[in-house]
Amino acid sequence: MKKVCFISSSGGHFEQLMMLKPLMKKYDSFIVTEKTNYCVHNNDIPIYYLKQVNRREIKFIFYMIINTIKTIEIFIKENPDIVISTGALASIPMCVLAKLFRKKIIFIESFAKINSPTLTGKLIYKFADQFYVQWEEMKEFYPNAIYKGGIY
Repeated sequence: MKKVCFISSSGGHFEQLMMLKPLMKKYDSFIVTEKTNYCVHNNDIPIYYLKQVNRREIKFIFYMIINTIKTIEIFIKENPDIVISTGALASIPMCVLAKLFRKKIIFIESFAKINSPTLTGKLIYKFADQFYVQWEEMKEFYPNAIYKGGIY
């Protein structure tokens, strides 16, 4: 059975990721997200936490280094075959590792983005195996993206 990593930053990215819970239950899955005050109750799928990252903070680079080290540890322990991400900074190290180790990457651009791409989306689009947009207008920025509607 394929092992699948579901990864995202906190907030809306995580909410979108959790819309994929029926898919998570079909595979040997685990979740990676940022640690926040928001409480996640999840007894059936293992969950790992990274530091919350905001690119506008002074400690941004330091936190990204910490998250990259934690992500390497998680990647080695879990060895996923597929990485599915709904984005933002916390997901970048896992997607890069997946690419380096020839694993599949599926990226879902944020539902909140209708008229402009995310920074993470622009980066991951270059090497994702499948890249989904939730608004047809986003195909202007990601011409090879797959549009299937929203995940809500």
